[in-house]
Amino acid sequence: MTVYGSAARLAPSDLPPPPIKIPSNSALFLDLDGTLAPIMPRPDDVGPDAARAALLARLRAALNDRVAVVSGRSLDDLSRILGTDGVAYLAAVHGLERRTPAGEFRAEPHEGLLEARDILGELARSDRGLLLEDKHLSLALHYRNTPSAADAVVEAAERLARQTGLVLQLGDMVAELRTPGQDKGSSVAALLREPAFRGAVPIFVGDDLTDEDGFAAAARLGGFGVLVGAERPTAATYRLEGPQAVHAWLDAAVQEMTR
Repeated sequence: MTVYGSAARLAPSDLPPPPIKIPSNSALFLDLDGTLAPIMPRPDDVGPDAARAALLARLRAALNDRVAVVSGRSLDDLSRILGTDGVAYLAAVHGLERRTPAGEFRAEPHEGLLEARDILGELARSDRGLLLEDKHLSLALHYRNTPSAADAVVEAAERLARQTGLVLQLGDMVAELRTPGQDKGSSVAALLREPAFRGAVPIFVGDDLTDEDGFAAAARLGGFGVLVGAERPTAATYRLEGPQAVHAWLDAAVQEMTR
């Protein structure tokens, strides 16, 4: 069993906001939920947004297309929210699905998902506040609307991870079981090998425990991470309060790059 989601190894943070002037050869790796978009009660509540799309288009132009969205959502869901032409580089389901100008990549689903789908589905049906999100390569059981179910959800997910060999990823009010393979850190490394990204300074922006791998990879590869949300132990170097602050910072950064 592999379990991700503990930040106990990291030092407590008291972080400044990121600089508005970023390196001219920066590459942005952006989480979606809680970073580019606010957290909503249900994943389907997040949809296309004209202001967000315009900002991403300006960033792509200023950075010669070195902008990627790296998310736990499925590739189809990212396409629904961002549009098929919104961002050229997408790493979905933590990188188990990717889209670049060269085409799409999808890992093969782990056989343990069949058992996990049955058990987590039964648990979700027992409590209307639970929401099971099936991403084909992973299963995420959300308990944001039923916080009292946290122990039962995590216990079931831990047991399934031990039994099946699926990777357990704990996040913000969610337990996810996914096909072994990519995480957000390895996704950053993979995208930096794309021709458009070679030699770039990686900047990873995210809010959840799943983004810690991205922060660590960005730092290891010569860049930095930006934590979004409340203070917590983190591998990030800077912090912003929430999606609105992220948009304001990115807007200021692109103005600085293009003036």
